Amino acid sequence: MAAVVEHYHRFLQRFPTIARLAAARESSVLAAWSGLGYYRRARRLHATAKLLVQQHGGKFPRTTERLRQLPGIGRYTAAAIASIAFNQAVAVADGNVERVLGRVAGNKLGDGETWQRAQELLSRQRPGDFNQAMMELGATVCVPRQPRCAARPVMKLCATR
Repeated sequence: MAAVVEHYHRFLQRFPTIARLAAARESSVLAAWSGLGYYRRARRLHATAKLLVQQHGGKFPRTTERLRQLPGIGRYTAAAIASIAFNQAVAVADGNVERVLGRVAGNKLGDGETWQRAQELLSRQRPGDFNQAMMELGATVCVPRQPRCAARPVMKLCATR
């Protein structure tokens, strides 16, 4: 993790703005990305930066629908950006959130059910904070094996405790 963070900071120093990233040659972007792996992500990030500069004045769209039109941005990433960066009331549902909601419900939820349930529970006032809290709960407390149920803030709601 420490090595990745160091590489990531160097990447951000090299390309501190969307405009600088968009203006760079792909070879320069890939060279700066070296050590982070997943070079396809670097290519998509570069393509997205170009699109943002050309079509959006260098700014990210604020809705999930428009975010999903950008290269490499799917449902989860669009929801995370929209809720965390722009306070849009849209839920995220990654593996951690799916696990938390499944345990609270007492059964495994299908993909569509997970997204629907997450949206129903979402705080409309602080959607970004809520999404991050759900992801963190699943990553640190409601873990796949040996969940730390006694530390769960939602223990009383949990059907599988």
